[in-house]
Amino acid sequence: MQSFEDIKSDFAFLDDWDDRYKYLIDLGRDLAPYPDAHRDEAHKVRGCASQVWFHAADKDGRLLFEGDSDAHIVKGLVALLFALYSGKTPAEMLAIDPQEALAPFDLDGHLTPQRSNGLHSMVARIRAIATEHTQ
Repeated sequence: MQSFEDIKSDFAFLDDWDDRYKYLIDLGRDLAPYPDAHRDEAHKVRGCASQVWFHAADKDGRLLFEGDSDAHIVKGLVALLFALYSGKTPAEMLAIDPQEALAPFDLDGHLTPQRSNGLHSMVARIRAIATEHTQ
């Protein structure tokens, strides 16, 4: 998986939003296959128009995420969020200001309202998982 900073740099290099959408789709294609065992209600992200699932595993105090979506662009957004959050401690994850971190991508200005709401739901789910792991 690419680093969040590399993704941000690549995204800034692309001027055209069609190219940016293709880039997001490619990021989603690079996600590891998601296990069917976690494709259930407990791992489903609510608030997304598409089907989205997240699973987090604690490895030495750091949360490693895996996920999937049935929509190509949304799967790319999943990959983007995992680049931002996965591999960090819960405290590090909760210290991230998602609006500030994602601002350079201008996603709210270029996603449909449903996808934008879904993105916010995915961030909220990641933050809830991090909170669960701090207790």
